Amino acid sequence: MPTSPRIEWLQGMPIFGALRDDTLEFLLGMTRQVAVPSQACFFREGDAASSLFVLQAGRASVLKGWQGREVLLRHLHAGDCFGEMAMIDFMPRSASVRADQDCQALAFESEDLYRLCKHDVEQFALMQMNLGREISRRLRDTDELLFRVHMGQPLPPLAALPPGADRSPPEPGAT
Repeated sequence: MPTSPRIEWLQGMPIFGALRDDTLEFLLGMTRQVAVPSQACFFREGDAASSLFVLQAGRASVLKGWQGREVLLRHLHAGDCFGEMAMIDFMPRSASVRADQDCQALAFESEDLYRLCKHDVEQFALMQMNLGREISRRLRDTDELLFRVHMGQPLPPLAALPPGADRSPPEPGAT
């Protein structure tokens, strides 16, 4: 049976890489679709955390509070995952994510990963390794920025979607 465009889309993301089609179908069967209007928040810094999001459509900003104002950390585009630390540490949200335009996202709950563990421990372990790798990559990027600040070097511009990149999900109704 050929892989659906939706499954291929997820497999192209670091946290879902190398997961089997049936595992992704299992996870998709538990996800919820989230619609967040422009200027509303997916979540706020300090909120209880229990879900990971995959942005399907729209653009959002990751914001950190500092001295009574919000500081932009990065932009999110279709295909980006956010909230992944909730799957590992169960700590309050470390930043806010606000929709810059109307957004659609898939929400994966931490309970979904627990169900995956009960269903297929090897695929659960692979997803946990993928999550760890993604968080490690982001930590390395942060370490590099911190080093540049410490050394008085100019910082690179905020992460942006590379020209010509298209990480949008398949059209609704695609199987």
